[in-house]
Amino acid sequence: MSQNEPFVVYKDKNFLAVFKPAGLLVHPVATGIKNKELRINESALTDWLVENYPEVKNVGDEPEIRPGIVHRLDKDVSGILLVPRSQKYFEYLKNLFQTRQIKKNYLTLVYGKIKEKTGIIDKSISIKSGTIKRTVYHGKDEKGAVTEYKVLKYLNLNGQDFSLVEVSPKTGRTHQIRIHLASIGHPIVGDALYGKKINPFGLKRIFLHAESLEFSPAEGGIIKLEAELPDELKNLLKGGEL
Repeated sequence: MSQNEPFVVYKDKNFLAVFKPAGLLVHPVATGIKNKELRINESALTDWLVENYPEVKNVGDEPEIRPGIVHRLDKDVSGILLVPRSQKYFEYLKNLFQTRQIKKNYLTLVYGKIKEKTGIIDKSISIKSGTIKRTVYHGKDEKGAVTEYKVLKYLNLNGQDFSLVEVSPKTGRTHQIRIHLASIGHPIVGDALYGKKINPFGLKRIFLHAESLEFSPAEGGIIKLEAELPDELKNLLKGGEL
């Protein structure tokens, strides 16, 4: 099974758990030209979803733009996404995300050794004035944001120190993990927006992967769904463990 294309990790009558590869938009991007919203012609996960699971076509808050989408990942982030198959289950999942009843775990590689092996980053995020970039300093539309992290191991790659980190965002702000880790001096490898413009590995994506989601389905109980780390990230880590 190719890790360059989406595939289903788990499915039942209510929802799908889908692997999204890096480099794929979750939903189409529109641009305003002369008061009209035009879609930029780039493939998205929603195209694949509607083709393979047409029942999601009318699901969501804005199904004409984001059919079946109740949460999202940045384009260059890989990992697991939940896709409701009905409007009723969309509302159920939406409520779980809004009330923080879904535990989200990510794996990421950051520059340097994070001294505190566990920690919580509690810094509000806002939009930097005059840009679409986010910041932990004062700006527009400031909202609270909390990220918990745990260092899994330290690595030395190409003569540089790095930390492999498990991250659990407690809130869902745009670029939250990327901004929070950069704010403590440990930007993510491959993140040219908030970190170094050029990474030492020639990685064509950010080293951030949505590894698992844990929640209670409507039927009760707890389910944990996982997406394996893609090969390009696994291969980068080989030989670097200290």
